[in-house]
Amino acid sequence: MLKLATRGSALARWQADEIARLLRRADPDLGIEVVVVETTGDRRQDVPVWEMGGQGVFVKEVEAAVLDGRADVAVHSAKDLPSSTAPGLALAAVPARADARDALVGSTLDGLGPGAPIATGSVRRRAQLAWLRPDLTFVPLRGNIATRLDRVPLGGAAVVAAAALDRLGLSSRASEVLDVSDVLPQVGQGALGVECRADDEAALRMLASIDDVDAHLCVDAERAFLAQLGGGCDLPVGAYARIERREVSIEGLIASPDGRVVLRARRGGNLADAPSLASALAEELLASGGRDLIEIGAATA
Repeated sequence: MLKLATRGSALARWQADEIARLLRRADPDLGIEVVVVETTGDRRQDVPVWEMGGQGVFVKEVEAAVLDGRADVAVHSAKDLPSSTAPGLALAAVPARADARDALVGSTLDGLGPGAPIATGSVRRRAQLAWLRPDLTFVPLRGNIATRLDRVPLGGAAVVAAAALDRLGLSSRASEVLDVSDVLPQVGQGALGVECRADDEAALRMLASIDDVDAHLCVDAERAFLAQLGGGCDLPVGAYARIERREVSIEGLIASPDGRVVLRARRGGNLADAPSLASALAEELLASGGRDLIEIGAATA
């Protein structure tokens, strides 16, 4: 019997069920139980994620269920993971990655009139859309996918992850899927991250059977980029790694919250060098103005 810990939203339950399906495909006799954990991020939907500590607010309680033995495995959206894995845990599997892009629900970007409202709780999405369309206005948006779809502003659009729509059978609701050349995804977006205790050899062995080596490498590179910037960076940050012809390419971004300054660069090379390429990319952005952005942000926080 393997116990999977997850959040309780429809999307989180889908993710846990998908991991269960993959595990049972590898071992049809495996018994699986889902353990639902309510997180601080789920309870406090009136507070922006960045005010509660940013990345990590949706995973800590789920991880705690594994560390204290209530569950064997934690299933997360990889984009919710902080830049480093919690002590005592291992990121044991990243299955094949889904669409990493962001999507608009409501209007297309070109279809938005001057001053049209965009609903999003993400500083990353807001900054990049403001860079593309400085005339837009922004309104806060939190909650599960159903809540977000119900709160699309009149004459405007809401921004959600394309993978979330796909996984819940709602892809037809997308008015436009934004190309990564316009809006760079969040670190780990579109991927699932599956953790277990670092000393749990049985769980590590089972999870290895559902790991996608390329997806795992890309997520590791993106997290290395985030770690090099400083895992607690509250500024808009994005990164996206992909593998083409057995070489890795990673693009990274850091921006001012108002979108007036957007720093973006790309590096590529051998697969084995992915983490060092990601770290070097982060250093390049820090040296080209990112460090000043971080210092200004810290001074005004």
